[in-house]
Amino acid sequence: MSLFKSLHPRKLVRKVTVTVLGSSLLLAGWSVLPEVNAASNAVPGYEVKFLMNANKVLTSGGGLNPAVNQNFDIVSSPERLLVEYFDTNSLDLGSEDWNVRLRKKESKSDYELTYKKRFDVQNGQIDAALTTANAVGFDSSDDNYKAEVDWGYNKQTLSFSVTKSKKASKGLSLPSNEKALEMLVSEIPGKLDKTRVKGWGTTTLQNSRAHGPVLVTKYSGDFNGIEVYIEVWPILNAAGTGTESLVEISFKTDQYAQAAAQRTQLMNELQSEGWLVPADSLKTNLILDRY
Repeated sequence: MSLFKSLHPRKLVRKVTVTVLGSSLLLAGWSVLPEVNAASNAVPGYEVKFLMNANKVLTSGGGLNPAVNQNFDIVSSPERLLVEYFDTNSLDLGSEDWNVRLRKKESKSDYELTYKKRFDVQNGQIDAALTTANAVGFDSSDDNYKAEVDWGYNKQTLSFSVTKSKKASKGLSLPSNEKALEMLVSEIPGKLDKTRVKGWGTTTLQNSRAHGPVLVTKYSGDFNGIEVYIEVWPILNAAGTGTESLVEISFKTDQYAQAAAQRTQLMNELQSEGWLVPADSLKTNLILDRY
């Protein structure tokens, strides 16, 4: 017997009416759900970096030679700072494109704790890298992080960094490995901690150690009206028997057009003086590998 034939006509009408009404309410409920708008891509600044030939730009004592000082209008005394990076022996943080750095400037009374996430830029496609970063939470809505494109001789890298500070005494000294890790773990940002799974970043950082330190000398100068910095990094050589100096010149700007134009001019200037090293700087990797 048909199910409909077993029902009294009124009951049938009521059941059909309730069913249609319920569907109408369900549809109406879906139609008023608020639209979710994803945050836009972050807007990066730019840091242009080139390597300089240490044999040609440094004196026998490790300072800049007079021609470099004159060319870049360097007249003030350099700043000195100690820098070390933290990672496990197997570089687990680096395998997830995170760098953790502790820095102490001689003239400042605090330690700088910096956590940086990197994204490759393929074939100059900065917008594509920003979209990739956006998909994992690095977007314009998070103003804790500074977005920046590191632009070297061949390579561009997008980075998102956050810097915290801890009180210290003026001068050149760093805390013990244990104290440094305690500070770094206490300030770990959520995005790093939740890499892979929640708590991964904390556990990995707790199992890390200091790579370094390196005593850096930083000079401030001028090139075509824009402030430039020249840093001298004496890094342990591959044999572990001494140091070799890595010299890096850089400038920062918020505008892509200015970064591109000044980059070309600076590269041409370095080439004309015979000071340019046609390669990208790998100082962070060298420090992590050699210390």
